Amino acid sequence: MTATAPHSEAEEAAAAADAAALAGFGYRQELHRTLGRYASFAAGFSFISVVTTVFQFFAFGYSFGGAAFFWTWPAVLLGQLLVAACFAELAARYPISGAIYQWSTRLSTPAFGWYAGWIMVIGQIVVVAAAALALQMVLPAIWSGFQILGGDPAPFSASGAANAAVLAVALLALTTVVNVLDNKVLSAVNRIGVTAEIVGAVLIIVLLFTHAERGTGVTLHTGGEGGAVTAVLVGSFAAAYVLIGFDSAGEMSEETHNPRHTAPRTILTALVSAGVLATLLVLGGLLAAPSLTDGRLASDGLSYVLTSSLGDGVGKALLADVVVAIAVATLAIQTSATRMLFSMARDGVLPASRTLAKVSPSTGMPKGPALVVGVGAAGLCLLNLASPEAFLAIGTTCIAMLYLAYAMVTGPMLVRRLRGGWPAAGDMAGGVDETGKPLFSLGRWGLPINVLALVYGLFMTVNLAWPRAAVYDPSGGHWYFQWFTALFLGGSVLLGAAYRKWRARTTDSASSSPAPAETAARLSPASPAGRACP
Repeated sequence: MTATAPHSEAEEAAAAADAAALAGFGYRQELHRTLGRYASFAAGFSFISVVTTVFQFFAFGYSFGGAAFFWTWPAVLLGQLLVAACFAELAARYPISGAIYQWSTRLSTPAFGWYAGWIMVIGQIVVVAAAALALQMVLPAIWSGFQILGGDPAPFSASGAANAAVLAVALLALTTVVNVLDNKVLSAVNRIGVTAEIVGAVLIIVLLFTHAERGTGVTLHTGGEGGAVTAVLVGSFAAAYVLIGFDSAGEMSEETHNPRHTAPRTILTALVSAGVLATLLVLGGLLAAPSLTDGRLASDGLSYVLTSSLGDGVGKALLADVVVAIAVATLAIQTSATRMLFSMARDGVLPASRTLAKVSPSTGMPKGPALVVGVGAAGLCLLNLASPEAFLAIGTTCIAMLYLAYAMVTGPMLVRRLRGGWPAAGDMAGGVDETGKPLFSLGRWGLPINVLALVYGLFMTVNLAWPRAAVYDPSGGHWYFQWFTALFLGGSVLLGAAYRKWRARTTDSASSSPAPAETAARLSPASPAGRACP
């Protein structure tokens, strides 16, 4: 089903082919398939949202690593490219919404895939909250009137953290409305926002480089609060936070034309373009900063560089573009999380699955998941009212959870390769699509790339979750923030295990009852997801 009827026989045939391919996995075409290649690219790029995230975490990275934290950007980009290459292969073979959940399930077991999806969707909700909180880094710098609560706009101050929560909740209300309106409206906002972000990022980079105060040799000095090791490990948090979400192009596969060939390309192009722009933004900020020693880079970040080096007029105009990027990023991340919830719910493996799996026939939007994600993210934002440390805890927690979920895909994929089960015949993994056209493949490089992708992902997960007091609880007295990432991840897994145990008992007691009509209609008996319902 599409929002509008195809305009030619070729388009009609392509739409029918996409719907038939989806039916092969046991699902009806319920979401409206309206996204082209640029819209698919925009889905991945806007989740990454290089402008949003660089402005949000530049000050943190610099405070620990000094100028040398620049080198963590190309390093993290290379690591994530390994992961993205594996995902591109999977997107070509399993073009289904809820990508991480669907891929992990089909590569491993229904139980393992369920945990991958569970961790991913909770992580995505946390990312939505973290993205919305980024408004505090920009709006008060444009106009002091946006500092509604208190007088200190710094995000790690008490008043700045509280104000960030207020701005974030207001933004989440807006993005939730857009996410229940219509697929076409969502796509249009995404495309316009991504175009504005790319133009703005390029303009900022050019202006920063033309206002350079020093040479590139400054990137060899660590400075910061730690030595060389800290500069690499903790400084990499900023890059790790920025370069996630490229899998969103796969999340939107059921709304994309010809997803087997579109999604793999847009996954890779979104990550590469965002990674290059982010690296240049960081370098430009370091070169153009009025001072590297006055403490402003570690507290105010790039907003300080723009307004100080380019003047209030130009600087604030560019910051307005950053606000657009933050809004679009929050929207895109919420959309991705919504599709993950929808995908799991239609398999009947979540609480209130029947409600969450409903799609509006007129708009093609799953409204229930959008509301759940919006309300959940807003609740997390309110943690900022409790303590400024919540800002950083929320940000690093979401990165660690997404990295772990990614590893729960590359891990089973590697096991398949080692056992000779990848690519496998009969599931479009033979290398061609329904028409005989070659699919994206890593070929003989698949095994080494997969090994490195898994090692990198697990290493970064541990690095991000490590309870460093200097990072997570700098003021002391908040042990729960120091251990927040580990506690949140552990709590999420335990909650999921408790739900699965409860569900297994209720299912056993009603084992003689037929499956719900909605689930039976969506799943084919051979579908791995169809066996995932505990």
